[in-house]
Amino acid sequence: MRLAFQVLPVLLLAGLASPAAAQIDPKTALLERAGFDALQVGDARRAADAFREALAADPGNAVLHFGAGVAAYLEQRDQDARVAFERALALNPELSDAREFLARALYRLGDLSGAVRVYEAVVAGARGGPEAEATLGRWRRELELHDRMLHAIGNHFTVSFEGPAEEALATRALESLDRAYWRIGGLLQTYPADPISVVLYTSAQFQDITRSPQWAAGAYDGTIRVPMRGALSKGAELDRVLAHEVMHAVVHSLAPRGVPTWLGEGLAAAYETDNLTWAVVRLLEAGRALPLASLAGSFGRLTGSDAEVAYASSAIAVGRLIDEAGGAAVANLLRDLGEGADFETAFSRRMQRPFASFVASLETPNR
Repeated sequence: MRLAFQVLPVLLLAGLASPAAAQIDPKTALLERAGFDALQVGDARRAADAFREALAADPGNAVLHFGAGVAAYLEQRDQDARVAFERALALNPELSDAREFLARALYRLGDLSGAVRVYEAVVAGARGGPEAEATLGRWRRELELHDRMLHAIGNHFTVSFEGPAEEALATRALESLDRAYWRIGGLLQTYPADPISVVLYTSAQFQDITRSPQWAAGAYDGTIRVPMRGALSKGAELDRVLAHEVMHAVVHSLAPRGVPTWLGEGLAAAYETDNLTWAVVRLLEAGRALPLASLAGSFGRLTGSDAEVAYASSAIAVGRLIDEAGGAAVANLLRDLGEGADFETAFSRRMQRPFASFVASLETPNR
């Protein structure tokens, strides 16, 4: 399961125009306003363009750096977001919203100690209320756990686990992860170069840190997170869960944003094993497949049985895509989406037929 990358409510943006706006040239002031207006409606790409142009004319404006950081954060360009927020705070330490966004960007980058340090300042400033305090508490527990974990290091993955009792499982997980890496890389003809972090948790730790639904067997949010349930002592189940999350990591390397859930989860579900028999059986049992239009958002809102049908429907759709166009074409579709392309335009270009035509074809699945 790919966790929805947490996006803060963009609070107070309407009131964050630079207090010095009257002292800057009118074009820059208009670009600033356009950038924040774009953020208000969720158009991060347009906002990023506006703030980039404004900063070229006024590089010492802290609010412009903050706006550029928010746009980068929403586009999941977290390293760019970190740089922008740090610059904004260097220019104006009173920009408390920048500090809160910086903490969350650091968390997504895997800098847990940095995220905790920055978020402590947010909470100390009496911002965020009980929800912020709960987030800080959860991050502190995760940091404490991380600091006492041991690590098994492979060529493409680093597996963290709590103690010697889990060492054999960690070694086995590394072997399984490597198999998935080469199999999935061959399918999509792409191989992530950066090492992927994997953490093995108890069930309670997994729920506390990821806040995933009870039915989730794993999660990916930049880190692969897996609960060590009894089922994971079985090799086939370990392979299935880890392959599912490796696919999410590979998809994220191609498209950190813009991927409809049915496509991302469908890839993960379709290629966690070597065939789609399970998906066909599940849809026959349910007596229906869910339309892709209803599967664009997070599956985390679904109950266990509905989630099973959602995953099966998505897997069948993606299996058809791969059969028709091949893995390289799907990888190129993902790259287009990651670069901000419109989904239907990118789909028609890469799949060589309109999305509506593909959806209609799913009424007679051939797999």
